[in-house]
Amino acid sequence: MNKLFALLLFFCFLFDNPVSAQPNIAVITISNPIPVERKGEVISVAWNDILLKYPKIDTASFKIVNLVTKKELPYQLEFIGKKMVQNLLIQIDLAINGKIRVAIRKGKPAAIVYKTFGRFVPERKDDFAWENDKIAFRMYGKALEQSPSEMAYGMDVWVKRTDRLILNERYKRGDYHKDFGDGLDFYTVGSTLGAGDIAPYVKDSIYYPKNYRRWRVLDNGPLRTSFILDYDEWDINGSKVKVSKKISIDAGSQLCRVEAQFSGVQKFSLPVVIGIAKRKEPGAMLLNEAEGLMAYWEPRHGEDGTTGVGSVILSPVTEIIVTGKQLLARTVTSADGSVIYYTGAVWDKANEITTSIAWFDYIQRFKARLSSPIKIQTE
Repeated sequence: MNKLFALLLFFCFLFDNPVSAQPNIAVITISNPIPVERKGEVISVAWNDILLKYPKIDTASFKIVNLVTKKELPYQLEFIGKKMVQNLLIQIDLAINGKIRVAIRKGKPAAIVYKTFGRFVPERKDDFAWENDKIAFRMYGKALEQSPSEMAYGMDVWVKRTDRLILNERYKRGDYHKDFGDGLDFYTVGSTLGAGDIAPYVKDSIYYPKNYRRWRVLDNGPLRTSFILDYDEWDINGSKVKVSKKISIDAGSQLCRVEAQFSGVQKFSLPVVIGIAKRKEPGAMLLNEAEGLMAYWEPRHGEDGTTGVGSVILSPVTEIIVTGKQLLARTVTSADGSVIYYTGAVWDKANEITTSIAWFDYIQRFKARLSSPIKIQTE
C-alpha cells in the first residue's frame, strides 16, 4: 500500500507540474518594474543566456509555457540578418508591477500566428511596406521619382481595423484608397516627413534625401519584422552625407523603432528633425520637449475617420517647431551619426484608441515603458 500511495503521489506531481518535471529546462522570470500595464509586449532574451542554461536546446522543437497558467506563449527566434540566432522574442502580458515565470521545455510548439510582415513591392513603384496586427506603413522607392505628380518623401500610414496581415491583399487589389472592411490609405505625405521620418536640418532648412535605393530584410515575423533601407549620398549645406535606416515593428505595438545611421567623411554630430505632417484644419497636439514626445491627432477626414500620429525620441529634443505643414522635433545625432526613436500611428475606426486624450496617453505610457524596461532573469 505504501508503494502504491507513493506512486500515486508521483503521478499527481507530474500532472500538477508538467513543466517542472521535464529535464533540460530553462526558466525565465519576467518582471514589470513600473505601475503601467504591459499588454502584448514583445520582450527580447539574449540567446546566449538561454544556451548557458539549456545548451542542448533544439531550436526546431521547444515550447515556452507560463508556469502558472500552463499556457503556451508565442515566440520567435531573432537573427537580425545573421546566420546564428541572436535573441529569443516572447510576447507576454504583464500586470502593473507584475511578474511571471515561463519555462522552456522540449516538444513541438503550437502554431504561431504571424502578426508582423514586410516586403519590397516592385509592382508599386518600389514601395517598401510593413505592418503588424495594429497598423501598416510604407516608404517610397526610386521608381516613384519618375512620377512627379505622385512624388513624396516621408513615411506613409495605412490604417487598419483588423488584426490580419493585409498588405498583400491591398496591393493585389490595386485599390487601397477605398475601405473594403479592413481599412485603407487616406494619409497624405507629400513634401513632408509624413508619419515620423527623419532628415538633416541645417540653417532652418530640411535637407530631404531622394527615396531609398536598397533594402534588406533582417527578420520577418511572426512577432518582429525588421529591415534596412539605404539612401544614396546627398548634399547637406556643402557636406556629403548618407543615411541607413534600420526599422522594426513588433506585434501589438502602434509604433515602429527607427535607428537612423548618418555617415559622412568623418564622425560628426548632425542636426536633424523628426517630422509629422500637419493639416490645414485644426488638430490636437502633444508637444513635450523635455520628454521627447511629439504627437498629433489629425482633423477628421470625412467618412474615413481620424488618424493619430506620434513619435517618442530618445535623444535630447532641443525644440519642437510647428509650421504650416509639419511638426518638427529638433535633435542631433550622437557622435557616431546615429539617432534612435519610435514613431507610428493609430486609427479611431479600429475602435481601440478613439480620442486625442487616449492617443496622447498611449504615447506617454509608451515612453514610460521604454524608460523602465522589463527585467529578465534566466534561471
